[in-house]
Amino acid sequence: MGKRIWWLRPMFLAPMALCVALAVFSLFVNIYLFYIEAALCIAMIVYVLVKLQSFQQDIHAFLQYMGDSLAPGQRETLDAFPLPIVVAGERGEIAWYNSLARQNVLMDEDLYGGSASDIVHGVNLENQAGEQALAVRYKDRLYTVYVAPSHTEGKTFYTYYFFDDTQLKKYMMEYKESRPSVAIMVIDNYEEIMQSAKESEKAQTIGELEYVIEQYVAEGNSLMRRLDRDRFLMVAEERHLRHMVEKRFDILDKVRAVSASDRIPCTLSMGIGRGAANLHEAEHMAQQALEMALGRGGDQVAIKTPGGYEFYGGISKGIEKRTKVKTRIVASALIELIQSSENVLIMGHKFADLDCLGSAVGLYRGVRLLGKPAAVVLNKAKNLAYPLYDRLMAGGYEDAFLEPETAMGLVGKRTLLIITDTHIPHILESEEIYRQCKSVVVVDHHRKMVNHIDNAVIFYHEPYASSASEMVTELLQYFGDKVKVGRLEAEALLSGIMLDTKNFVLRTGVRTFEAAAYLRKLGADTVEVRKLFANSMIPTSAKRGWSPRRRSTAAAPLPAAAPATILKSWRPRRRMSF
Repeated sequence: MGKRIWWLRPMFLAPMALCVALAVFSLFVNIYLFYIEAALCIAMIVYVLVKLQSFQQDIHAFLQYMGDSLAPGQRETLDAFPLPIVVAGERGEIAWYNSLARQNVLMDEDLYGGSASDIVHGVNLENQAGEQALAVRYKDRLYTVYVAPSHTEGKTFYTYYFFDDTQLKKYMMEYKESRPSVAIMVIDNYEEIMQSAKESEKAQTIGELEYVIEQYVAEGNSLMRRLDRDRFLMVAEERHLRHMVEKRFDILDKVRAVSASDRIPCTLSMGIGRGAANLHEAEHMAQQALEMALGRGGDQVAIKTPGGYEFYGGISKGIEKRTKVKTRIVASALIELIQSSENVLIMGHKFADLDCLGSAVGLYRGVRLLGKPAAVVLNKAKNLAYPLYDRLMAGGYEDAFLEPETAMGLVGKRTLLIITDTHIPHILESEEIYRQCKSVVVVDHHRKMVNHIDNAVIFYHEPYASSASEMVTELLQYFGDKVKVGRLEAEALLSGIMLDTKNFVLRTGVRTFEAAAYLRKLGADTVEVRKLFANSMIPTSAKRGWSPRRRSTAAAPLPAAAPATILKSWRPRRRMSF
């Protein structure tokens, strides 16, 4: 510190020497100017010498104060302490530090009187002292710092204890960065591409896909193995997976750029298990994430972590599967469950619409034809399919519909619950019935949500299907030759298809028209189905004071508690054109 004080002298001596030189130079120019400059120069030299002496005395006084801040016994004890220690005053000024702190932390830099915040950044001494460890980086070293307050003779001092854990934290960071994540990749429409491509184009298309995937994996320094003809396994470190997330998994766009001969774009789905305790758990999480990505329509990446799901991509429409093998297998398994059950309850979502009620009625008729007692759980006062409900009641369905409270009494150990047009527990007509039933079957076409029903014996989920009524129509075709629904049920199913497709305009595929043709073959009348859309949603019993002379163009009132997400069947009270 003393050397630094004497280093200040050249800063004062150089300007004074310059002033003297200018005064001497003015002697040859003007004698009066020389007298004036000489007098000013002498006055400045005297002033600077006095201030320099005063500054030196202030420095020595400060050092004396710093030395007296700690008792001799305290200084000896702290100096012999096996850790670097820095002592600061109430305002954070450095009063003392031991030799280890000077050598290992400060690197022989003299910081007496400096601020401790220059070493330990952002410390609130009043709130953080003695409570928690502080992570500090200083001079390319990593420390864990503890602050302990002490009070001596009315003065408050803060003692900083430095733990040099640079190597430990580097190992910890490397451990986190190298944590493995397992990813399973599937080419969504592999079968469709192979069926439509020529023999010479199949190898080219598959080769391009494999090249894109291999290049993407190689960029991330990851490991990739082919599990099947359309399935790949990837193991990536956390640092590389984070880079993929930052680029929003651009492999989806690269795979989509590969197309077959008939311009069918290829799509890829990926499920990733991240943050698992071991590789086995990561592989299980990746499989669950892949099922979620496929359930949401494919062409996207789903990442499952211990905290939930993350999704990337998903801009393409779900690829329609033209084969009905899965439908036949599900129908066969469903028949076995129905025949082994004591009774069957069929339930949809709250505020049931035409698709929900139509698919439930189709399943109800199929179960009854198989010889099992069944009932449809429906809140008769709060649904959005009053025209269809009134027609069904007029057609002999008085005993088919049960209120949730009544249906709860029919739940037994061998009761089978079939849920249609939803797979989310909290929007079911009665979540309590779902909790009580041990055997559950789900038939739904909506994109899979995170909190979906996960204990279903059969989870028949097709996101590319237009409606639940379409899926039920296909299932009924495999219930056997003796199971033929009537005209009333066929019209109910057709109304559900027409509702969700906006009269065969949106989300229609080959199988949608095949299902509609099958229902038309069973006697479904499109004119009668159209009447279900033309009528009001208000039940007939509530239509009082209606006069044909006062035909209002306003929309029919909706139930007060109807959520906006399921008001699919609402229409203005006027006839629609098809």
